[in-house]
Amino acid sequence: MRLIVLDTETTGLSPLSGDRMVEIGAIEICQRTIRQDRVFHHYLNPGRDIPEEVVRIHGISNDKVRDAPAFVDVAGDFLDFIRGATLVIHNAAFDLSFIMHELRLHGLPAIDDVPVIDTLAYARKKHPHQRNSLDALCDRYGIERGHRQLHGALLDSELLAEVYLAMTGGRQFSLADGIPRQPASAFVQLPEQTGRRDEKAETAPLMQRRPLQVSAEEQAAHLALLERIHRESQGKTIWREQAEAV
Repeated sequence: MRLIVLDTETTGLSPLSGDRMVEIGAIEICQRTIRQDRVFHHYLNPGRDIPEEVVRIHGISNDKVRDAPAFVDVAGDFLDFIRGATLVIHNAAFDLSFIMHELRLHGLPAIDDVPVIDTLAYARKKHPHQRNSLDALCDRYGIERGHRQLHGALLDSELLAEVYLAMTGGRQFSLADGIPRQPASAFVQLPEQTGRRDEKAETAPLMQRRPLQVSAEEQAAHLALLERIHRESQGKTIWREQAEAV
């Protein structure tokens, strides 16, 4: 089974608020082995300023990405790199929201059906009522992280790959079949998908109502009232105009 362990660094918390990726890193696991020769990594120009408070978290400044490519410039290589693989992401909804938003903005192929393992959700089930951040999991499984002074997408992907293997039985054993996989679309609802969902929720009760039963007397009284309105408006009723046009 081929897995791609992935992480991103961004300018903020929401792509819908204008935040963008500033780094993307991914590393391959194949046959329970981390492939150091199979890496996808780019710093990215977000096309906007990186807030100073965010720079303090990941250390990626405006100067560092000024000459870097935009995500759209490397998106084709990224899609090639993940093709046919299952993505492994810690807090998948966050990273996927940025990637899927960028793909949609530029009319690039969607990854809605790509299978995803969310290690945060799995860790919470495996270690309930405990801290399950990447740092906490590294400490719990004895994974060295002393070289991690700042967040970094590629470094975090490498650490997460080690955590994933440790959580699922180590390099020699595979319990992967017991880990839930969901399509990427299960983690992220893009605006147009949300709109369609809300519209369906709004009209569903109306579609489920039983048709009204109108008696002959009620129908006759209704027609008489329409005729009276038509007469008193001196023939300016809209429904008559529409009927005559047809």
